Amino acid sequence: METPQVAGMGRESTMGLIDRLVSAALPLTPKPIVRYVAGRYIAGDSVDDAMRTVQRLNDEGALGTVDALGEFVKSREIARFETDRSLLVIEQIRSRGVRSGLSVKLTSLGLDIDRQFCRDNLLEILRLAEQLGVFVRIDMENSPYTDATLELGAEMWEKFPGRVGVVLQAYMRRTLDDVRRHAPSGISFRLCKGIYAEPSDIAFQERGEVQENYLAAMRLMFEHGSFVGLATHDDYLIESAKGYITAQGISDTGYEFQMLLGVRESRRRDLIAAGHRLRVYVPFGEDWYGYSVRRLRENPAIAGHVFRSFFRRGG
Repeated sequence: METPQVAGMGRESTMGLIDRLVSAALPLTPKPIVRYVAGRYIAGDSVDDAMRTVQRLNDEGALGTVDALGEFVKSREIARFETDRSLLVIEQIRSRGVRSGLSVKLTSLGLDIDRQFCRDNLLEILRLAEQLGVFVRIDMENSPYTDATLELGAEMWEKFPGRVGVVLQAYMRRTLDDVRRHAPSGISFRLCKGIYAEPSDIAFQERGEVQENYLAAMRLMFEHGSFVGLATHDDYLIESAKGYITAQGISDTGYEFQMLLGVRESRRRDLIAAGHRLRVYVPFGEDWYGYSVRRLRENPAIAGHVFRSFFRRGG
């Protein structure tokens, strides 16, 4: 069936509006439908699912980083479960010989419960990671956790140099100051736009502002000699980064592009074919709902396309 067009709007504009409406309605959408739509973003429920996905990506020339979904944990038992699951991921990465790291969120390790408890869990993960040669990226969460995340990340870098890194979000107004504060230590960065809803007094709201802050942060990181994981699907940022890397003669060991599972796969293949190192974040786990809604709201065209497919096929 043809999509009715709004008077005065072309088909492309109409479809974009519908995609945005679908995306905005996600929190009201039954979970089974969201799960169907989100399938392309999630490796599955189990560690084994994640390992199979990473192996497939390795076969295509990409690296992986496994993300065990879970955040804002309020009980010690669940935080302990999440810690044990991260330890299992590290063991499986080593035993299966896949080229992958691990991503952890500190609220999944108990940051909301007790900072020392979280720190102890993180230390246990990093000790095993160092022993087995696996890199751990401490993910960034929303603004109430920024200071604690960067402080613990900096402490862990001192204890496990080269084995751990942090994430900075370009939409945060504080990001350039955070680069200046932490880059002199040599810490590894992942730089992304940012996906949590934040108020305008602490986060840029306009796409152009975020893009320019992203590039300013990237340049500052490279000027300090930092390793930079360029996490973006934005063509303007990708092309700008490529131009800067070429102009500055930055070694291919000093950066990599990073993308999310299921997003812009042809672009990913193009970057690999051009000789750039590329890493794909591979989320798995039963706690998929919050992650999926954020990703689909960030990519309304994907949400709209797959929802239309779902209903054309009758579910």
